[in-house]
Amino acid sequence: MCGRYVSTRSPQDLAGRFRAVLRDTREPPGPSWNVAPTDDVWAVLDRADPGTGEVVRGLRPVRWGLVPSWAASPSGGAKLINARAETVAEKPAYRRAFVRHRCLLPADGFYEWRTEPAAAGARKQPYYISPADGAVMAMAGLYAFWRDRAVASDDDPAAWLVSCTVITTEARDAAGRIHPRMPLAVAPDDWDAWLDPGHRDPDGLRALLATPAAGRLDVRPVSTAVNDVRNDGPHLLDAPGERG
Repeated sequence: MCGRYVSTRSPQDLAGRFRAVLRDTREPPGPSWNVAPTDDVWAVLDRADPGTGEVVRGLRPVRWGLVPSWAASPSGGAKLINARAETVAEKPAYRRAFVRHRCLLPADGFYEWRTEPAAAGARKQPYYISPADGAVMAMAGLYAFWRDRAVASDDDPAAWLVSCTVITTEARDAAGRIHPRMPLAVAPDDWDAWLDPGHRDPDGLRALLATPAAGRLDVRPVSTAVNDVRNDGPHLLDAPGERG
C-alpha cells in the first residue's frame, strides 16, 4: 500500500514539469515530508474547459482519500487511499473513475514500513523509497467529485469536494524487499494516454498500468519520527539515530 509520501516541489515547478496550468489554488498545499491521508495534495488532470470544450491540463489541490460521487458523506474517504491495479476496473468505488477520471499525483518518494528485530522486541522501521535519479514520481491516481447537498448552489466552491486515490501494484526492484505493494508510477511517455479523458478503453488503460516505472529505486531507512503524522520537515529523511 501507500499510506504516506513526500511532496516538496513547488506548484510552479510541477506545472512546468507536467505542462499544466495552475487551477483552484485558493489554499495550495505546501511542501510536505509527511503527506498523510485526508491531506490536500497536488494532482495533474486533463479536463474539458466548460466554455470552449478544449481539454486543458491542470494542476490543482485535491484531498487524498477517494469519495465517490454516490457516497452519502465524505467520511469514508480515509479508507479509500489506495486502489489495487489488479481490481481497479471492477471495484464499485473505483470503476467509474478508472474510465473517466484519471490523474497523476506528483511525489518525491514514499514510505513503507518493515517489521525488524530490536533489543526491546520487534519494531516497525520506516523506509524512504524514491527514484535514484531524483526525478519526480508521477503516481497513477483516480479522482472524483462529491457534491455536498447541504450547500445550495452548484457555483459555491464549498459545494464540491475533489478527492483522489493512489493506484498500487506489486512491488518491484528494491522496494519489494520492504513491502509487497508500491504506488504505480506512470512513465512520462504514457502521461498523455493516461490523462486523456477520451481514452475509455479498459484494456488499453490496463496496458498502461502494466508499464513498469523507469529507473532504479533508492531504498533507505529513515527516522521513526515519520510515524507520527504531526511531524513534518526534511529531518524525517535522516537516517535512524541522526539529529535533524
